[in-house]
Amino acid sequence: MTPPDSVRERYATLVEQVRAHREAYYLQDAPMVSDAEYDQLFHDLQLVESQYPILMGQDSPTLEVGGEVSSAFAPVTHASRMYSLEDVFSLEELTVWLERAQANALKLHPESPMKWLCEVKIDGLALNLTYRDGKLLRAVTRGDGTTGEDVTHNALTIADIPQELSGNGYPQEFEVRGEVYIGTDDFNAYNEMLIADGKAPLANPRNAAAGSLRQKDPAQTAKRPLRMFVHGLGRSKDFAMTHQSEAYELMRDWGLPVSPYGRVVTSLSEVTDFIAENGQKRHELIHDIDGIVIKVDDLATQEQLGYTSRVPRWAVAYKYPPEEVHTKLLDIQVQVGRTGRVTPFGVMEPVLVAGSTVARATLHNQEVVKAKNVLIGDTVILRKAGDVIPEIVGPVLALREGNTELREFVMPTSCPSCGQPLAPAKEGDVDIRCLNAESCPVQLTERVAYLGGRSALDIEALGYEAAAALTSGPGEDPATQGGLILPAGAGPLHNEAELFDLKEKLEQLAEVKVWREKRSKGEGTGKFELVPYFYTKATAKKPSAPTKSTLKLFEELEKAKSNPLWRVLVALSIRHVGPNASRAIATRYGSMDAILEALKSPTAVDELSQIDSVGSIIAEALVDWFKVDWHRDIVTQWQAAGVKMEDEQDENVIKHLDSLAIVVTGTLENFSRDTAKEAIIIRGGKATGSVSKKTDFLVAGEAAGSKLDKAQSLGVPVLDEAGFVVLIEQGPDAAREVAIKASEGA
Repeated sequence: MTPPDSVRERYATLVEQVRAHREAYYLQDAPMVSDAEYDQLFHDLQLVESQYPILMGQDSPTLEVGGEVSSAFAPVTHASRMYSLEDVFSLEELTVWLERAQANALKLHPESPMKWLCEVKIDGLALNLTYRDGKLLRAVTRGDGTTGEDVTHNALTIADIPQELSGNGYPQEFEVRGEVYIGTDDFNAYNEMLIADGKAPLANPRNAAAGSLRQKDPAQTAKRPLRMFVHGLGRSKDFAMTHQSEAYELMRDWGLPVSPYGRVVTSLSEVTDFIAENGQKRHELIHDIDGIVIKVDDLATQEQLGYTSRVPRWAVAYKYPPEEVHTKLLDIQVQVGRTGRVTPFGVMEPVLVAGSTVARATLHNQEVVKAKNVLIGDTVILRKAGDVIPEIVGPVLALREGNTELREFVMPTSCPSCGQPLAPAKEGDVDIRCLNAESCPVQLTERVAYLGGRSALDIEALGYEAAAALTSGPGEDPATQGGLILPAGAGPLHNEAELFDLKEKLEQLAEVKVWREKRSKGEGTGKFELVPYFYTKATAKKPSAPTKSTLKLFEELEKAKSNPLWRVLVALSIRHVGPNASRAIATRYGSMDAILEALKSPTAVDELSQIDSVGSIIAEALVDWFKVDWHRDIVTQWQAAGVKMEDEQDENVIKHLDSLAIVVTGTLENFSRDTAKEAIIIRGGKATGSVSKKTDFLVAGEAAGSKLDKAQSLGVPVLDEAGFVVLIEQGPDAAREVAIKASEGA
């Protein structure tokens, strides 16, 4: 079929774009588009070629592997070619690929059961290691698949890569392929250090790893926290293996770093289970992943299935939805939080990322804005990892040239809510705050919304909209504010101290209205109207009456009066005092009266600092908060309204978990996460959130995830729910016996 001129032009443009983006990605480590945008361009190119094969030349990007070879390093020809992987982006596409590969494999070996090797797809830089007589001979990047770059001197700085193999039985000479990466925690810590030094943070772990490995000075490479996992074989002599998974076990014995996340499965449903499982816990892994690699495990079948010009026919990569995209930064504005902290945030062209549309992202403080080097008008890299708050990573610098509309962000000097001057709370603080905590309308709204949250008083009917309606009133007509409903004026709740007396303000509640977009058959009209919030709209035939949500709010406020003391402490919005510290303080003193009495002591900070999970910063914040008259009035009014300020103490509870660090992960049948933590704390233990060598026990429920893997690697005793009951009822010695028997049984 002869393609029309418009298709020829489209094809030529796609080829040019794909080549340009490959060069930016592979050679410059500075991509101009996100991975998702590049994948779409490449897919479009393949689609045009499938419809009009006559357009595809021998130099088409769809026939090539990866990138080019930089002139900054010596070129090295691979002993056996390195390939890319075919990508699929849906389970339907994956099923088609797997069924085709399985059918072809069974034609070759009809008697052999099919085995799939499933691995996480590390978002890093491919590297080929050559060992001769057990010693590292050379490290080479993938390059164009045939020729790569010699980066041996830089690879020698990576601790994971053994310069000499351990054990015995390895081939005289062989190639092993893997991925160089920077772990998530290491990447975040390194970026925090850069920002603290006033330097621009690294854009993402993949580009950081690639750029680090291509440093001309190995000393600079050594400063970056590079790591590596091996995931494949190249040419080898005397490598008598039948399955790739077996080769991994051998390589692990020789000291090569093999990923702990692989699994061999025997059915297509198990493949999709592996994808779903790692999709849920992908942010708990030690490195970024962008998908799952599925390989035919049998090496003979791999060889017989062979390769196309670009990809193996025995392996495929399933790509998760993108978590990093590019969009335009339209503006940088600020918001005021419940403790007065003023935080810049980016306003962007809405973009779909990680399954949701994002139009705003935090920028933390003015120093972070400077360090990230973002300007209003930039095209920026936006990252949203699962449920994590969207983050602007940095600008796409390659797209800045010629843009005359860029401008710097200037931090305001007065509060956008109350107009009071902004300043650091203490000398040396990076954060700027509105210090008018008592009268600032937005701070009050934020505090009321927070105290209704699950980590505080858990009042479902007191969400942000209800909190805004109670504290701020309807604001200006949103039609004049770009569709934003801005809080303005005083609502019926002037202070959170009055929260439990709302029933006495029924007349005022009846007057509360909010702006709502008019609806027409379920869709918005773009026009707004003021509507009652807490009461129904009065008519000639029907008087105004409390809405169902209002009645539910009253009911839940009454229930909230019986919350444990730690939740009351959280609800007070004391800076730094979160659920863990509140639990520890409530367990130590048992009542608000006892806490107030302890705060009278001149050594109160020192005494509080000795409590596990508290420390000096939290202790000082607690003491300072209770020095303020209107703060103490909140406690007094809540007590007068019937809020319980004392926990019942069970004298029979034995403190036999004294100072033990215990981590609870996964889902337990008879304990919520909160009740499990309380069971630990009231017995003197510490309910910690992360596993380390200092962890005494890990309690693992269903879907325990990477914390279980880490605990097992560190030798931390692991308990199931029954073992946890033994721990809290009988103590650590009995629990250790349970853990030992369980590990022996496994």
